[in-house]
Amino acid sequence: MTALYPATAPTLDPPARVRPGNWLCAVPSVRWAAAALGLFLSGLGAQLGGAPQFVHWTLYLACYLVGGWEPAWAGVQALRRRNLDVDLLMIVAAIGAAAIGQVFDGALLILIFATSGALEDVATTRTERSVRGLLDLAPEDAALLGGDGAERVVSAADLRPGDVIVVRPGERISADGTVIHGTSEVDQSSITGEPLPAAKAVGDEVFAGTLNGSGALRIEVTREPSQTVVARIVAMVAEASATKATTQLFIEKIEQRYSVIVVAATLALLTVPLLFGADLRSTLLRAMTFMIVASPCAVVLATMPPLLSAIANASRHGVLVKSAVAMERLADTDLVVLDKTGTLTAGEPVVSRVVALADADVLRIAAAAEQFSEHPLGRAIVAAADTPLLEAVDFIALPGRGVRAGVDGRVVEVISPSAYAEADGDVRERCAAIENEGGTAVVVLVDAAPVGIIGLVDRLRSDAPAAVARLAELTTQPPMLLTGDNRRAAERLAGQVGVTDVRAELLPDGKAAAVQELQRDGRRVLVVGDGVNDAPAMAAAHTSIAMGRAGADLTVQTADVVTIRDELAAIPTVVALARRARRVVIANLVIAGTAITGLVAWDLFGHLPLPLGVAGHEGSTILVALNGLRLLSNRAWTRAFPSRADTNLHISGRK
Repeated sequence: MTALYPATAPTLDPPARVRPGNWLCAVPSVRWAAAALGLFLSGLGAQLGGAPQFVHWTLYLACYLVGGWEPAWAGVQALRRRNLDVDLLMIVAAIGAAAIGQVFDGALLILIFATSGALEDVATTRTERSVRGLLDLAPEDAALLGGDGAERVVSAADLRPGDVIVVRPGERISADGTVIHGTSEVDQSSITGEPLPAAKAVGDEVFAGTLNGSGALRIEVTREPSQTVVARIVAMVAEASATKATTQLFIEKIEQRYSVIVVAATLALLTVPLLFGADLRSTLLRAMTFMIVASPCAVVLATMPPLLSAIANASRHGVLVKSAVAMERLADTDLVVLDKTGTLTAGEPVVSRVVALADADVLRIAAAAEQFSEHPLGRAIVAAADTPLLEAVDFIALPGRGVRAGVDGRVVEVISPSAYAEADGDVRERCAAIENEGGTAVVVLVDAAPVGIIGLVDRLRSDAPAAVARLAELTTQPPMLLTGDNRRAAERLAGQVGVTDVRAELLPDGKAAAVQELQRDGRRVLVVGDGVNDAPAMAAAHTSIAMGRAGADLTVQTADVVTIRDELAAIPTVVALARRARRVVIANLVIAGTAITGLVAWDLFGHLPLPLGVAGHEGSTILVALNGLRLLSNRAWTRAFPSRADTNLHISGRK
């Protein structure tokens, strides 16, 4: 039957559907940075090509204007708040460089800062888009049942507690509520993370944004639209993204003091000699030389190349780290929190046990009846049957119960234990044993008599135990498991992978609250997940990693890091790589700081020729940049976790 109402919500916010290239270009700072880069390269080409001086000067000064107005404005705004930051210092240094003829150096500084600002704006825009995209989970419209029994389409935002809505097969549920009529199975993995659709009957709770299965439901609304679980997810992600501490790169933590010292020293070098009658030109030249050699260009490059090189290296091995800040945060991780379904498991059920209660080929009979089913359990049973399927006729899906079909002239049913009202003690005990182990049981009936029981479990990823062990070694303690699935299934899987701390049956706000509690205790939490229900916890965490292949769009957008190939083994390796990158950053800062200190001392206590000062400044910049580029090598990735050679071979693809 064709649904009368849309199964998925229409687009609520047109920008959320814009192609990636289009929305990226729509970020103003990206356009300004791109224009500044074009002008800088044009100026460099004109300079190297022997064009008249005014040509490349004009192009470089245009680069100043296009790329520098935003950081200059930000610096002025900070100055109004009585803060002096590196933005304004870089602009002053660039202007000083132009004043003494070093317009190329000034344009390079401008370009670096314009690009940095653009990257920050891109990250912010992506976060805003991901939050807006979450609203697409819930449909805009609902079929409201009136007191006269007639249906009318209304906006989901107008629903109020006590209203009754109709949800047909294949439609998304438009409100949180309670089933008052009908049975079905509902895929609520987006909210709870459960790998299998949950059977729903009268009295059961359902959530907005979840997908109805094969049955029709009447639902009494129990929450205002703004208080639904999916709406609270939107609010939590937005709030966490806005209030999350903006951990700056190491050098930015000292930029205020550094800027004040450099500006004060420059002014002193300019004014004090003039008060004692020094020549204006030589005094200005010395002050500007100081400004150039003391400028943080080398320090900025000491920080960024190692982090960007580590990002590029990780991307070649299937791990996308979205920013340098994310790479730095990975290095700080001291506790890893893992989701269950779709992260440690594949999110797909497989047959784990077949119990015969009579002389019958239980799996073959059940597969014949299930061959037309679209339910994940049915598909798993069919996949497990390695023999040609028997012919089935008169197939009927029993919403919330199972399926029925005619096989070899007999009626075969594959149903849930709760739907088999005549189950004897033996059937109940065998089903309970499977469920106590964290599995799902179904009963196979032939002509209403039980002939067998089939147990199914969510398939564990093959690399999960090793990845958990490596994470425990890296952070000195085992990871924690947070899941919306039932406790028995969670504890069973935790035992298989070596996790001892399990928190189960959590809704999205419960996961986020658990992460926030851990962080209030001083932990720096890395959350690894794949579903929409993981997004609030990921947004609240110190950093987060999404499973890219199986992950929901919102989760991939919210996460700081994405494993493109869904390799759990890559997670401890990228954390170890981030820690190595941080060590290189510290080494580079020592190199850059030593060079700046030496050049500044030379300029203050001796006579530093401007060309030599520029050469020393640029030389230290090149040195730290080359040191950071070492992290681009494949060896840097394979050595990221040296105590586990088998991990390195697996991740690098050389098995």
